[in-house]
Amino acid sequence: MSPTPSPSVIVFDVNETLSDLAPLAERFLAVGAPAHRAPLWFATVLRDGFALSAVGDARPFAQLGAEALRTLLHDVDLWEDPAAGLDGSLESAVEHVLDGMGRLPLHPDVVDGVRGLRADGHRLFTLSNGSVRVGEQLLTAAGVREEFEAVLSVEDVGVWKPAPAAYEHVLRVSGARAEESLLVAVHLWDVDGAARAGLGTAWIDRRGTPYPASFASPRVHARGLVDLRARLAAGER
Repeated sequence: MSPTPSPSVIVFDVNETLSDLAPLAERFLAVGAPAHRAPLWFATVLRDGFALSAVGDARPFAQLGAEALRTLLHDVDLWEDPAAGLDGSLESAVEHVLDGMGRLPLHPDVVDGVRGLRADGHRLFTLSNGSVRVGEQLLTAAGVREEFEAVLSVEDVGVWKPAPAAYEHVLRVSGARAEESLLVAVHLWDVDGAARAGLGTAWIDRRGTPYPASFASPRVHARGLVDLRARLAAGER
């Protein structure tokens, strides 16, 4: 094992890295859509956000999310569910799914991992392609908002991760140098983008999946945030 310098600043991606998107499937089922459209929807929003950023444009996650839902749900036979507050309309279904983003649980390893990393002296930030509001909701509901110095969004930058300007934003806010910062994410494109921007990187791999050679390798490969804390404390990969 090679030694890994301990970062002073740790920056977390939010969607899927901290939050568990699996319950979104129930939101799709509630409006009469197949559960498998939930991950397809999220991937579609990311695709559209990346495409717009590539041509110098950017739109909020919520806007792209709503537009992608209107496309994916246009052929769904929406039905009324009074308990969920649905009225059978497409716009009601879109609102129901989007509302679920701010009500997701965090992965089981997140709360202990975040508190442990903060206790070890790391300064914690988030940087999401989603909104600050959703990040604040998720962390507050889980009781860990106070562990973070700032909850940040690319909406304040005008370009989505993995563009370099997104990572430069968190460096400006934190006042930290890239080499003393660590980006933590489950997404390969986020790890790769942060590495290209000069940050250290940690890939959270909860599923035991192989890492493709086409992307910049993470400095740390961890099974979750508790494991990440242990590996940083030990100075190991």
